[in-house]
Amino acid sequence: MIGQSGSKNQSHDRINAGTFGVVKEHVGTDHLGNKYYYVPEQKSWTGRVIRPKRLVEAANPNEFEYMEGSIPSEWDAWIRGRRKQPPTIEELLQNERYREQIKIRAVEAEEKDKALQAKEYEEGLVARPAQTQVKGHASATQFGKTEFSEDPVSTANTFQPGSWTPPGSKK
Repeated sequence: MIGQSGSKNQSHDRINAGTFGVVKEHVGTDHLGNKYYYVPEQKSWTGRVIRPKRLVEAANPNEFEYMEGSIPSEWDAWIRGRRKQPPTIEELLQNERYREQIKIRAVEAEEKDKALQAKEYEEGLVARPAQTQVKGHASATQFGKTEFSEDPVSTANTFQPGSWTPPGSKK
């Protein structure tokens, strides 16, 4: 099941939370098993106003095992307050279908581009990329050379004694 708006135990959640302190209202569950809660504005026992919050209870509570994408983007937008209402099942399904269509179109466009590129290579319209082999490191312009230059070619990380001679002095 992709998402669930509301909960069978919603009143049960409110009663338990109200008895033990903070009122926490379950608003949905995603297809990964993460549970989403809304905590309305409340007053603490000291009379202080506590701002409303949106929380996620991760299906995998181990922080070190959290992976990017563990929270669907629709739920992430709700948690961060970028949308007022939590996502519906229909919206989640529609967005999932749309993402799959985009992936298919991307593969098709890549195949079409490769075919066009191959055709242009065959017709000679585009030169094939040159296959060059570089030895040494790109920043080491003196690599393999025995002559000295008046231009500094080393950096602080790659400094080699004797790789630079001041102008006017010859070795």
